[in-house]
Amino acid sequence: MNAPGATLTSANMIGDNAISAYSISAAVPLENAAQLEDTLRHIGATRYHSLHPFHKLLHGGKLNKGQVQAWALNRYYYQSTIPIKDAVVISRFRDRATRVEWRHRIEDHDGDTGAEGGIERWLKLTEGLGLDSAYVESTEGILPATRFAVEAYVHFVRDRTPLEAIASSLTELFAPNLHEERISGMLKHYDFVNPDIMSYFSRRLTQAPRDAGFALDYVKQHATTPAERRAVCNALIFKTNVLWVQLDALYHAYVDGHVPPGAFVPAK
Repeated sequence: MNAPGATLTSANMIGDNAISAYSISAAVPLENAAQLEDTLRHIGATRYHSLHPFHKLLHGGKLNKGQVQAWALNRYYYQSTIPIKDAVVISRFRDRATRVEWRHRIEDHDGDTGAEGGIERWLKLTEGLGLDSAYVESTEGILPATRFAVEAYVHFVRDRTPLEAIASSLTELFAPNLHEERISGMLKHYDFVNPDIMSYFSRRLTQAPRDAGFALDYVKQHATTPAERRAVCNALIFKTNVLWVQLDALYHAYVDGHVPPGAFVPAK
């Protein structure tokens, strides 16, 4: 029961069974933009991959170098696909202002003439961890689940509504805290990690809030019915699953030790 005078928000009313693995219950109130934001933040607080056991091991210094290499190698496929995904998002909009706003996301990752982008910074990380850049860029050693999850994300923004495409990016609302935890934890616990190779994450501390702010404002303005707000929430749930399942695969392969045929095998 809520305390006297407490505001009844969507998060207050979300029970244990209100969100399935794929969607949010029709019982969750989504009558206005405030309830939408409240529900989105609840989804992030309970489903963002910062909560995954693999991240707890990574940030707590519990992994060996080979396991960290496997994480960085697989995550490269996600990072290098982000500008492709964003190009697809742009192609969904006739509205020039939205395209212009979204365009910088591609430059953030691909870079520009004379300007380093996020993909180059990620390759700096993998190289610093001792991986050959040509091998990383080939993506030949990544887990099948990594490829399936990332491709599913691209298909989602291509096939669903433009509103859902933008909503799927809202995991960026929760990224800065994860980046801060990752930077401090990995620098503290791993002698093979230094600030230079962690530059991708330090740069995202300013980029992610800017991007998330636009996306949140967009969905609050353009999702004008409960059905559209529910679709926005389900898009975010989908994206948290995309991120979570990649860590499930890493844990199964490199913590439990069940590396699938053909995938990267760390040196002994």
